[in-house]
Amino acid sequence: MKPIAIKNRELKAYPWRYKLAMGMVFLAFALLVWRVIDLQVLNHEFLNTQGEARTLRVEKVSAHRGMILDRNDQPLAVSTPVVSIWINPKEVDDIEVAVERLAIPLDMTDRALRQRLKNSQNREFVYLKRHLPPASAERVLALDVAGVYGLKEYRRYYPAAEVAAHLVGFTDIDDMGQEGMELAYDAWLQGVAGRKLVMKDRSGRIIKDLQSLQEEKAGQNINLSIDLRLQYLAYRELKAAVKEHGAKSGALVLLDAQTGEVLALVNQPSYNPNRRSTINHTNLRNRAITDVFEPGSTMKPLTIAAAIESGKYDLSSIIDTSPGYLRVGRNTIRDHRNYGEIDLATLITKSSNVGASKIALSMDAEELWSMFSRVRLGQDTGSGFPGEQGGLLPYRDNWRDIELATLSYGYGLSVTTLQLAQAYTVFANQGELQPVSLLKHNESVPGIPVMNSETASALINMLETVVTKGGTGTRASVPSYRVAGKTGTVHKLSEGGYQADKYIALFAGLAPVSNPRVVAVVLIDEPSGKEYYGGEVAAPVFSRVVAGALRLLNVSPDRLEVNNQTLVESNNRPFFAVMGRSPERYRRSDQSA
Repeated sequence: MKPIAIKNRELKAYPWRYKLAMGMVFLAFALLVWRVIDLQVLNHEFLNTQGEARTLRVEKVSAHRGMILDRNDQPLAVSTPVVSIWINPKEVDDIEVAVERLAIPLDMTDRALRQRLKNSQNREFVYLKRHLPPASAERVLALDVAGVYGLKEYRRYYPAAEVAAHLVGFTDIDDMGQEGMELAYDAWLQGVAGRKLVMKDRSGRIIKDLQSLQEEKAGQNINLSIDLRLQYLAYRELKAAVKEHGAKSGALVLLDAQTGEVLALVNQPSYNPNRRSTINHTNLRNRAITDVFEPGSTMKPLTIAAAIESGKYDLSSIIDTSPGYLRVGRNTIRDHRNYGEIDLATLITKSSNVGASKIALSMDAEELWSMFSRVRLGQDTGSGFPGEQGGLLPYRDNWRDIELATLSYGYGLSVTTLQLAQAYTVFANQGELQPVSLLKHNESVPGIPVMNSETASALINMLETVVTKGGTGTRASVPSYRVAGKTGTVHKLSEGGYQADKYIALFAGLAPVSNPRVVAVVLIDEPSGKEYYGGEVAAPVFSRVVAGALRLLNVSPDRLEVNNQTLVESNNRPFFAVMGRSPERYRRSDQSA
């Protein structure tokens, strides 16, 4: 009991100590209460704003680009999700540590990464690696390096690769159209990015999505006119021909004769848009649309059409091509041999330069020029493809005789492969020029009348003789189908004039004759070796591509061999009517065979 008594006496001796201690406790409590009030009431809005400024961010939500599809909805260009790795150099504590941890996962050398970080120390955003697969990016972000972040984006992928590259084109690393239809319809394909409010931790990683501020809007899809099956077929055959003949390049266009839609458009050499680091920029040109050339003898059908429509010639007209050459001023125009007196059909069959020149020289220059102009030579086709060329169709008040003569067989003007194909739709559509389209038509588009239907019908029959025995394009024939077309072999023009040993081989035609479904033009540039004529080099490619196309399009044959007789369908009349037989009689003959 003694100690307690001593303690009580001490408390009574110093009462102010007790009061001081209790006062300090109450003061501390009061300060704590005040601080709570200050934080939760007086400065709540300010502090909340400051906190959100450090943890809440508005993030961009990338929108994927619209797909490019073929006419049957097969994908030609699609967008796949990827992640780009970026860094804020100002947040990097130790460059050497960052280099050591990031170089290998990012597939970069230590030196390159170190240099990039040192050169960007005053910046707040620097890409380290673009378009990584999500799994690879996740491994990089898991390293938890200060200042390193991921950005969700989309990367373009092209399933058809080099087969459709020249038509589809490609985008840059920021998903903006750079070539082809990707560029032509960039505004249509581009999506609209969205925005969202997110919460981030001190390392800058998103830990929670709080609110969508603006929904992203995907780009719109487009359907091209091409049929991917026909595109593969055309690409395979053109590539094989260019390789076989050691040619410099090649182009092929296949049109729907009835609608003007481009069913296939291919070039050689090509490139793979999925491997842009390996692209040879000289291969980027869409030669079928951007490269011009003199069309040579493929213009003779138009010359004959102009002659018939002038009223000075008809199907029975005779042209004397003797002695196989023609002097025009100081120039000499030659045929392969002396064809003597020939009619218009034979002129086309044998491809007589002398005959075509004599016809042109007997006409008003305006009549020939007008026919070429009406089929849009010297103008672009209106396809809308970036960089499309319109070729050249000169107009003169006073034509020299040699200029008019050479124009009649395709020299002195220039066209593209697509232009030439469009011009031949006139023969397939009873004198109507079909507008060209690289997009799928949802409804029919009327043609433009440029030639009398009787003239067009006469010309298509003449062109059929080119592919039959005795013509220059027999290798363009297609089993079970009637084919019409024209060969062309053109000397290439250089700075020093026409080159004697460099050629462009051409074949332009259509099938089937009874009811044309496709028009095709094949161009082989500078074939080497013994074969260089259009009928030897380009015509076989036409045959293989058109044969496959007619089968894939389920087009009925219009030429059959039965009992060693050729049955030919004409103007959509059945074989029975053509042969003068009844269906029953035809079946009996077939059974007896």
